[in-house]
Amino acid sequence: MGTTPLIKLVDLEKKYISQNNAVTALSGINLDILKGDIFGIIGMSGAGKSTLVRCINFLEKPTGGTVIIGDKDLSLLNDKELRSVRQEIGMIFQQFNLLMQRNVEDNICFPLEISGMSKSEGRKRASELLELVGLSDKKKSYPSQLSGGQKQRVAIARALATNPDILLCDEATSALDPTTTRSILGLLKDINKKLGITIIIITHEMAVVEEICNQVAIIDKGRLAETGKVEEVFSKPKTDAAKKLVYHSSNAVSEMTGKRCIRIVFDGKSSFEPVIANMVLECRAQVNILFADTRDINGQAFGQMVLQLPEDEIISDKIIHYLKSKNVNVEELVDYVG
Repeated sequence: MGTTPLIKLVDLEKKYISQNNAVTALSGINLDILKGDIFGIIGMSGAGKSTLVRCINFLEKPTGGTVIIGDKDLSLLNDKELRSVRQEIGMIFQQFNLLMQRNVEDNICFPLEISGMSKSEGRKRASELLELVGLSDKKKSYPSQLSGGQKQRVAIARALATNPDILLCDEATSALDPTTTRSILGLLKDINKKLGITIIIITHEMAVVEEICNQVAIIDKGRLAETGKVEEVFSKPKTDAAKKLVYHSSNAVSEMTGKRCIRIVFDGKSSFEPVIANMVLECRAQVNILFADTRDINGQAFGQMVLQLPEDEIISDKIIHYLKSKNVNVEELVDYVG
């Protein structure tokens, strides 16, 4: 990853103006996305995420601010120059958007035909991409013969056909089941590693961001609420918008009970061991687990729990000290946002 932004958004604004009123979809968005990033943009429904991703490639023209890709200010380009820049940007969607009357190979060749590549070269490129996404045996199949995950793999191959520098993913896994989602996210991570392509993930699911992204921006009501490294935003959310997304990602209870409650975050720095059971034995105190969402990834612990602590302050302090000694991030939920 470099230090010079590949994508730079400066004071980005998008308004929709009708005869009777104006609606501001985006306001004051400032973001730097570095080459090689897997960058998550997350927010609740209606927050402005999809509008933002369409502004990045000028499918929606911003009403204010600047989008710079590489050394090009998109607002200064004519239509021909803009089409040239868009060839460097692949895009995949929630509903796949495949051409149902074309087979898999022809779907992937379609953007290459538009760019003027010969038919033989296009088919060669399609074969390479089908191998990359693990669908070499589906070359002559039609979209109606494929599963949702296979359709999205074809869509990814098609998006990569013109060798883009950037891949925009607009809710690309929302229509898929959890197992298929993980396989598609694994494929995107592999593509990022092999090709060095910059990936932008638009999603409303914190679990998707945690799984694949290294940086995240949280959009709330058309504004940038919070941005930073995923592990930092996940473990120590600062804004109400971030807290809602992080806490609700595990169906957290909407109201804390008890005098003191803590949220503990497993961010991969601690081994997956029975931390809570060991804590109960060590501190000789019971806690109430209000919710838990933890998983073991390569022997490391990821996830979060909310615990209600005992009334005794000394024992509660001892529990917090013990957890911190086990490299677990601990946060007291004083201002929990339900």
